[in-house]
Amino acid sequence: MMMRSRLLAILFVAVIFNLIGCTAVIQPINSLAIKVERHRSDLVRKEIDLPGGLHYTYLEGGQGEPLLLIHGFGSNKDNFTLVARYLTPHYHVIVPDLIGFGESTHLPAADYTAAAQVERLRALMQALGLKTVHIGGNSMGGYIALSYAAHYPQEVASLWLLDSAGIKHAPKSELAQIIETTGNNPLVIKNEDDFANVYSFAMSDPPYIPRTMLNGMAQERIANYDLEQLIFKQIVADSIEKDIIGLQTPALIVWGEEDRVINVGTAPVLHQLLPHSQVIIMPHVGHAPMIERPEQSAADYLRFRTSLGTS
Repeated sequence: MMMRSRLLAILFVAVIFNLIGCTAVIQPINSLAIKVERHRSDLVRKEIDLPGGLHYTYLEGGQGEPLLLIHGFGSNKDNFTLVARYLTPHYHVIVPDLIGFGESTHLPAADYTAAAQVERLRALMQALGLKTVHIGGNSMGGYIALSYAAHYPQEVASLWLLDSAGIKHAPKSELAQIIETTGNNPLVIKNEDDFANVYSFAMSDPPYIPRTMLNGMAQERIANYDLEQLIFKQIVADSIEKDIIGLQTPALIVWGEEDRVINVGTAPVLHQLLPHSQVIIMPHVGHAPMIERPEQSAADYLRFRTSLGTS
């Protein structure tokens, strides 16, 4: 209760500064709010250097079987902070910033395909002493999770796929239609207005955040604009479908019914490819169930894990 009151106080201060138009203190307030949420979720920020000059920043917490959570395009490790609150009592949770995003290494000209990210994440898991993991991923993160299981099936115990990318033979999404007809990609952020727009575009029921705080959050994306253009082109040019036909890894497929980024019609296509999969469609939810409905998302996942006979 005390921690919740503290967060509300932080947000109240943010609202006040939003109203008076003061932006100088927004970044520290954002950072403090994030630290409070990580603490509530029993997550600790850590860093590690790997051979080849790769630097990972990641969140870690909890005990039990390891659960690797992979964020989507343009996101970072804190996309899983809210849902992790309900997972760390049961699992050893690891949430990295992917290479190219957040606080991890940004390589200006590199391979950012799902397969390349898998090799980097596998090196991270090995450095942390983890041989077999359960993997969850949202959007591009789901694509990477699928690729991980396809390439190293003996090292992936289960999959949690939240509005996963990587499936081309599915109904077109609103995002795909926008890109096709206008040539503009709403997911690549050039300014603060773009970020505010994508915040509401990606989620049907996004948590309320004052505009000035959103502007502060936008700076990371704006600074990464050129690299994100490169990464997006690489990931949409590829597909994981042919590599996962008949994949035996147990999978929970979750989709927001109102997803505008990746059509909800992708869920049954993915279900057909994965013979040991279950599907949950969440009403009144967009592209990020773990943010829009963190408690429900976690409860569904816990039931899935119980059905596998793993705690």
